[in-house]
Amino acid sequence: VNMALTNLMDRSELTIKKIGLWLGLVLSVGAIYGAGPFPFLDQGIRLGGAIGAGVIITLTSKPLAQQFRTSNVKTRLFFWLIDFVLLFGFVLTLINFSEIYESLWDGVFILETDTLLVGLFGSLVVIEMVRRTFGPILPVICILAIIYAHLGNLPGIFAHKGFSFEEVIQTVWYSFSGIFGRPTDIVSSIVLVFIVFGAVLEASGATSILLKIATAATARIRGGTAHAAIVASAMFGTISGSPVANVVGTGVFTIPMIKRQGFKNSFAGAVEAAASSGGQFTPPIMGAVAFIMAELIGRPYIEVAIAAILPALFYYFSLFAAVYSEAVKLGIKTLPKEQRPVITKNDWVEAMRFIVPLIVVIIVLFGAVIGVVSLTGLAGNFATLVGELAQGSLFIALLVAMLASLLLGMGLPTLPAYLFIVLFVGPVVEKLGIDALLIHMFVLYYGVLSNVTPPVAIAAYAAAPIAGSNPMSTGFQAVKIAAVGFLIPFILVYYPSISLITHFQWEEFIWIVFRLPIAVWLVATGFIGCDKQALGFSARILRLIVAVLILMLDPLFQVMSTVVGLAIIFLHRITKFQW
Repeated sequence: VNMALTNLMDRSELTIKKIGLWLGLVLSVGAIYGAGPFPFLDQGIRLGGAIGAGVIITLTSKPLAQQFRTSNVKTRLFFWLIDFVLLFGFVLTLINFSEIYESLWDGVFILETDTLLVGLFGSLVVIEMVRRTFGPILPVICILAIIYAHLGNLPGIFAHKGFSFEEVIQTVWYSFSGIFGRPTDIVSSIVLVFIVFGAVLEASGATSILLKIATAATARIRGGTAHAAIVASAMFGTISGSPVANVVGTGVFTIPMIKRQGFKNSFAGAVEAAASSGGQFTPPIMGAVAFIMAELIGRPYIEVAIAAILPALFYYFSLFAAVYSEAVKLGIKTLPKEQRPVITKNDWVEAMRFIVPLIVVIIVLFGAVIGVVSLTGLAGNFATLVGELAQGSLFIALLVAMLASLLLGMGLPTLPAYLFIVLFVGPVVEKLGIDALLIHMFVLYYGVLSNVTPPVAIAAYAAAPIAGSNPMSTGFQAVKIAAVGFLIPFILVYYPSISLITHFQWEEFIWIVFRLPIAVWLVATGFIGCDKQALGFSARILRLIVAVLILMLDPLFQVMSTVVGLAIIFLHRITKFQW
């Protein structure tokens, strides 16, 4: 009997997964329809449909019986019963939402006890689906936030008047500020189509052709396969919206390539983690964050994309520099001619599958306005506290904001991490008169870099099993490789001309663009410990100090340190002394 029940459940699992796949297809077609030149779907249908489809797809593709595998038939049946109750109950909550949807706009409705319980159930189901998809960190934050909103009379910056159970559920479920708020609206109307776009590209084999082109372009540079991996991961990272998804998707191709050329396992995983994470702040799509950022600050999407161009280029230049330095240190040469791929006319035709849609994306997308309301006022309290700690010092405020962003972003996907962090950290820097675009870019960078920052470093943890390396050592290697990324947000704030959008001045722009590559090279080679030849400890420290001085605001320091930096690089290359 047990064997028969087991076989029946196995067949049922396959059938249910097929239902989820078909629903995913329907959701994808709906995303394409909504993004095309057709009438937009009604907002209520789109919001409810996106949340509903997401929950059902997660229930069918990540059932409890699969997450907690057991051979006990009764336990498996119990898990399936739970999922069935969640599915049936959530469908009823969506029906309830559709019935009162029109009333939400004017606020003329009464939340009775049963309606409140429906909203609580729906919210908890969504949180559980987030847990099954992204792990426990984000759901724990959500539950703590709901509890915190209900509590009052707390000490310090956590103090607020406290909100009733009815007020909390109304905000979370029965309003356009919570689960059915503007972020969901933007994701369902704009972002979802790019997720479909990335999935289609990956399934159609675009990964392999891009890797081939990238390898051909970088084969003549020492450590060429690692450079190729950086290019390919950057291109897919900007579309995927998740460093972890990109590491898993492209890392299975790139990491073995890097290892075969002679790089250490942990370094191979770190290169993939750093490159995949950088795609999140690389235009044009920036992992869909660009659209949300444009909405939040009320600026055109194209301005956000333009502002991100040069910082992203310098970040990837630093990755190339770090890989080159490591290749020299290990004695890795360029790819032999017989191993260099030859790009044919057919390859370029195949590449159009990626390039043409990307060009279309750039042409058709321009941005709107989003409002974020903090129910409890915690964000304002946090900003006040940091402001008091900074005592008017922009640098200290930025330093605290950096640490907060790295901490708050750990373990979270890029989009929720960015939204979560900017709610707390944004007001801190804004009070000091910094342009909103620069603040949001600052927050985004550190939210993304938390993916490679130990102890959590989820991108490094995803890359480590593929590379066959220790996750923690991979994380520390990724931090070394991505070290310049931790400086770029400060450069953006202090030298806004590099954004090409905010407070642009030609003199400042030319001067910082001249100095920054020198500083980037010094930082990258200093952390790796090699330039044309190996660097001693004192030489590495000297390079890092000079790089920081190059970026100082004092003109005298800038000129003197730039000259010294150029001298260090030049003398190192013509002598054997470890400058």
